[in-house]
Amino acid sequence: LQWSSPPEAIEGFKSQEMWFAPPQFYELGRLCNFSSLSELHQFSSDRAVEGCERWMPVTLTASDGYLQLLPGDELYPEDPDYTGEKKVIMSTDKKVEDLMKEGSVFHRIVIKNINDLAVYVNIQAKYKHKNPVMINSHCSDYNSRL
Repeated sequence: LQWSSPPEAIEGFKSQEMWFAPPQFYELGRLCNFSSLSELHQFSSDRAVEGCERWMPVTLTASDGYLQLLPGDELYPEDPDYTGEKKVIMSTDKKVEDLMKEGSVFHRIVIKNINDLAVYVNIQAKYKHKNPVMINSHCSDYNSRL
């Protein structure tokens, strides 16, 4: 085990020395907004009274990868299947690159494969939260914003 700063952890992911599930990859991007633990602590204390929201990522399967859609993304369903009872499967024959080029309102994690993730967010975070720094674990065809 090794202690790493969020940017170091992301670099470890990029070099395949470490692996994180998409939600943890997303949160590491949020932590990159803070240069110190004391800055994070102050932000957390100040923001705590604002509230929070429950998120349920929704997977859209593309022909060459996946999009984990989050609330606020233009492709996020109005009535997500929070329980899995509806067994809704979202899929398209389009490629990830085409979905990215066609879109304009993003709150998503793009997954090309287990070691190739990208976070895209251009919406305002609710409750005075911080959006993640745009992270791309590899260079992609659709304008890395790392």
